[in-house]
Amino acid sequence: MIEVKTSTISDDELDKGVFATQDIAEGELIHQAPVLPYPNEEHEHIEKTYLADYAFEYGKNHTAFLLGYGMMFNHSYQPNAIYEINFDNDSFDFYAFKDIKAGEEIFINYNGEAENDSPLWFNEDSEEKKD
Repeated sequence: MIEVKTSTISDDELDKGVFATQDIAEGELIHQAPVLPYPNEEHEHIEKTYLADYAFEYGKNHTAFLLGYGMMFNHSYQPNAIYEINFDNDSFDFYAFKDIKAGEEIFINYNGEAENDSPLWFNEDSEEKKD
């Protein structure tokens, strides 16, 4: 149903993304990514690494890395997929927000809600420089 390959969002051949290998209907479960959580107070160590941009909030007291393809979905303010935290299953469940055609890259909104257009943490510095 999905595969990871070079993303279309930049010219960097190292940028990867998740792509549909078949048509996916709106509402269909795309992927369940198992969660590797850690306490928030340990995140200060992760912030010193490249992995900091791949961590997700996981409840009030934890941050998490998503296994499987979970950390490979790229961001868009017009996503074609959403995710829900499934605490009972210790996973992030990714669903089609709209119909996705085979070959399309699958995007989520990193803010957690499809319509949330708040600046992202990795763009805040450039937004501040514009002001």
